[in-house]
Amino acid sequence: MHNFTTEDLIQYLYGETSKEKSAAIKEALACDWNLNEAYEALKTGIEKLDEVSFSPRSKTIADLMRYAGKEVEHAPHHA
Repeated sequence: MHNFTTEDLIQYLYGETSKEKSAAIKEALACDWNLNEAYEALKTGIEKLDEVSFSPRSKTIADLMRYAGKEVEHAPHHA
């Protein structure tokens, strides 16, 4: 029996697992109720994230860009 992690399930949901690992996870989901419950919760969460639509305020973007510029200015220069 495999012990799949949350990360394994997320990779499976996004199609980022090998064919072998995908098959093993699919088989485990069919017979492991707890794993299937965790999978369904992750799947629902991902679906809800896909529905979220928002745009950050222009000030937030400007603040981030200004901060990123400061980080670049203070980064050590390697020759």
